Amino acid sequence: MHTVVERELEMKLVLSPERSAAVPVRLCYRSDDPFAVHVVFHIGSASPVHWTFSRELLVEGVFRPCGQGDVRVWPTKVGSRDVICMALTSPDGDALLEAPSLPVSAWLERTLRVVPPGREREALEIDEGLSALLRSATPTPGDELYLADPWQNDEGRESGT
Repeated sequence: MHTVVERELEMKLVLSPERSAAVPVRLCYRSDDPFAVHVVFHIGSASPVHWTFSRELLVEGVFRPCGQGDVRVWPTKVGSRDVICMALTSPDGDALLEAPSLPVSAWLERTLRVVPPGREREALEIDEGLSALLRSATPTPGDELYLADPWQNDEGRESGT
């Protein structure tokens, strides 16, 4: 069974030092995708904008600047408010967003209770899935051809001769 942890909040899209626009956002974490966080920005267009990046990046970004390239995250203060800044870069443009620290941190804590750090691989259930796949792959009559050594014969000669 997989768990989903969601949180809706409002971020500010920074347009200039003096101007910003409110953007409704949904944060989503799924235990079946334990390394990632999904951020959906509802920007008033026909379709929302989706970003997916490392949960570890966001966790670290709550405490100190981190990331490079397309996603950078860092904590700061705006006036008396504690915020988490996200700088997002894509071929379509760049965006700087501010999220209130408290709700993002609380949401992250919930995700960490669902899948603790270092336990992400276990949450993927790769071993269980692989075992089930291999159990279901029992040979049936006629499979002998597929189970034979494909390198047994080299140009019509038996190998090792």
